[in-house]
Amino acid sequence: MDFNEYQRKTREFAIYNSHLYPCLGLSEETGELIGKIAKALRDGVTNPEAHKADVKKEAGDVLWMLARLLDDMNISLSDVAAMNIEKLQDRKQRDVLRGSGDNR
Repeated sequence: MDFNEYQRKTREFAIYNSHLYPCLGLSEETGELIGKIAKALRDGVTNPEAHKADVKKEAGDVLWMLARLLDDMNISLSDVAAMNIEKLQDRKQRDVLRGSGDNR
């Protein structure tokens, strides 16, 4: 499935009344994803496969919220992904991948 198809399919499940919902939900779901990883590190997990299903589930929730947030703003997830790769390629060519700041 490509990003555009995914983003279109998320519309079927968008049952919220405010465009603020996916914005706030993105933060919440990102926290849950990080929580799964943190607990695996805390517990000294030596087999990452044991937590892979949980991480994938939470990553899917993050992706859904991001797709909805962008779709509500008429922004294509596919365009965002392509633009991000272009930005990273440009930074790599200029040898500033390890730098900091948005406009490097």
